[in-house]
Amino acid sequence: MSTTAVPVPMPMVPRKRRTPEEVHAATPVSGSRKVLLAAPRGYCAGVDRAVIAVEKALDHYGPPVYVRKQIVHNLHVVSTLEEKGAIFVEETDEVPEGALVVFSAHGVSPAVVQAAEDRNLRTIDATCPLVTKVHREAVRFARDDFDILLIGHEGHEEVEGTSGEAPEHIQIVNGPEDVDKVSVRDPDRVIWLSQTTLSVDETMETVALLKERFPTLQDPPSDDICYATSNRQAAIKKIAPDADLVIVVGSSNSSNSVRLVEVALEYGTKASYRVDFANEVDESWFEGVSTVGVTSGASVPENLVQDVLRLLADYGYADVEEVVTAEEDIIFSLPKEIRAALKAMGDPSSGLGGRGQRPTS
Repeated sequence: MSTTAVPVPMPMVPRKRRTPEEVHAATPVSGSRKVLLAAPRGYCAGVDRAVIAVEKALDHYGPPVYVRKQIVHNLHVVSTLEEKGAIFVEETDEVPEGALVVFSAHGVSPAVVQAAEDRNLRTIDATCPLVTKVHREAVRFARDDFDILLIGHEGHEEVEGTSGEAPEHIQIVNGPEDVDKVSVRDPDRVIWLSQTTLSVDETMETVALLKERFPTLQDPPSDDICYATSNRQAAIKKIAPDADLVIVVGSSNSSNSVRLVEVALEYGTKASYRVDFANEVDESWFEGVSTVGVTSGASVPENLVQDVLRLLADYGYADVEEVVTAEEDIIFSLPKEIRAALKAMGDPSSGLGGRGQRPTS
């Protein structure tokens, strides 16, 4: 059976840049130049777990290993796994019957699971455990006949997966602008849940407006916005007021990366841009800039950040100060299907999905 691969844009071809001397001459900077490097940044435990799951599947089963959607929202990660033999598809009906398919870190609805079963596909569920927690909350409150207000971006894979758990009970609230459109059966039996990668501030603004309409609106049993999203936003809030420019490394379909740009601007930086690769950085951004803040989304490998730091050093920003606002040491177990395969094959691996969560500069 033929398959339709998920399109992955290629990195930009390097272009001829102005020299550091030309840039500095355009708008001189008084004083020293430096970089404020956010920590935490980059890979979270859920992303690490998902990527390792695909790597282990390729090691033990051999290529091809099919992956529904992008395993995580990062172009470099996806293209690297493709080179190793992963095939990314949009839906399970593009996977040959009986083949192996991995569900992405963003989670899937019960309908997708059933579709895979109907095609006799072998599956590995690499859904982030924190997303799985939200799924379970949705099932629980739907069972108790609550109306569930799911704050998130309609069309995002995570939101599609969560809402698919109880579509008759869930309404998607994209943000504050949707609050007036919400209609519930019983204002005393309403709870909100959220996509895990949202802006903390915007989510709480939406919740506050919802509670004005529905004073007895219940909060989720625990925070749905994941620790990594919260930590990365907290780090950039610390850096932004002192940075003339903030560069966020991350892909355009990475919700948490896009939010980091927005948070940086909201908290005082003069300019903020998102790039997938260092060669996308425009040297004109450095004009008049003495301090550059750098961070990366939760699905970004550290080598991409280091490429940006090397480019910055070429333009005089060699002094790097790491700004640490939290320590992360969370490691998730690999998907149960991978752990079982490792055990059956006598693989001595620990079955953990972490390669060291604390980034190093």
